[in-house]
Amino acid sequence: MSKNKTKTCLLIVFGIVMISGPMASARTTLRNICRIKGQEENVLRGLGLVVGLAGTGEVNDPATMRALARSMEIMGSARPQTGVLPGAESLQELRRLKNAALVWVTAIVPATGARRGDKLDCKVSAINGKSLAGGTLAFAAMQGPNIKDHRVYALATGDIHLESPDQPLTGRIHNGCQMEEDVFTPFVEGGQITLILEKHHANFQTATDIVHVIRQTFYQQNHDQVQAVNAANIVISLPNAYQDDPVAFISEILELQTFSPEPEARVVINQRTGSIVIHGEIEIGDVVISHKNIVVEANEETPRFSQLSIEKEKSPKLKSLVDALNALKVPNEDAIQIIKDIDRSGKLHGRLIIY
Repeated sequence: MSKNKTKTCLLIVFGIVMISGPMASARTTLRNICRIKGQEENVLRGLGLVVGLAGTGEVNDPATMRALARSMEIMGSARPQTGVLPGAESLQELRRLKNAALVWVTAIVPATGARRGDKLDCKVSAINGKSLAGGTLAFAAMQGPNIKDHRVYALATGDIHLESPDQPLTGRIHNGCQMEEDVFTPFVEGGQITLILEKHHANFQTATDIVHVIRQTFYQQNHDQVQAVNAANIVISLPNAYQDDPVAFISEILELQTFSPEPEARVVINQRTGSIVIHGEIEIGDVVISHKNIVVEANEETPRFSQLSIEKEKSPKLKSLVDALNALKVPNEDAIQIIKDIDRSGKLHGRLIIY
């Protein structure tokens, strides 16, 4: 066979050896891996009208014209023509306006809540139009996440700053959302609090360890006051000494220490940026994958590497594969595809997360 017709393959051979020994662990404070139920962020949302655009609004859009007509009415100006609900046919004089746009406005209330008068940043996203550059949010009435609750919790207004020139239809207003109602979620219900483990630490062993630590500290004679409901939720009854001061009790609970086993082995891939982050010891099972001019082979019978300028080790892992591909200047998109193929074959001994 001629040289021109010969396919060039780079052979990467991995031998897999099971790891023995206990999983690494360390002590950590509960506030690093837990939160209290009721201490969550809340989203406020509403529709608003952006004005002052340099001809980049939406022309002849019924939704924008209705919003503009309603705004004029609220501000005391007679709305165009008459009618219970102005429609496109009753808004002839607003059809040619192109300096306004209808937008969706959101604001995040922090986990600690917000009081009337507090100001929050808000995000503005155009429903129509070409660009929000130079625009001002006239106003937006912000409601809570419960669609059945029609209370206005905040009002939003202010100049819009684009986050990126490549995304002219989204922007942000610094301190543009002012609270009109207090927003707090109670964290004590029926004399109990609920401790919630963060998702990367939620498992039955960690929940059991936390229950043991809390019982040893506060409930040596009454263990049923602390119960792990599942791998992520622990229900704790307030001790009599803290019935009138739950904040002090929670602060002491969150400062307790427990053993924190290493989270599951996983590889996280960002397809947009091409980044690959490997956490833990991820092994590769018996598999042979051919991708373009690369052949990846892993099996237990050949515990060695091919000649790839990488260090020979007793227990090669996915990280060694990625390092080898990088040494060969294999494009990130090809390396990502190889990892995906290994996972699809069921030979990636770890969790693959793609976003």
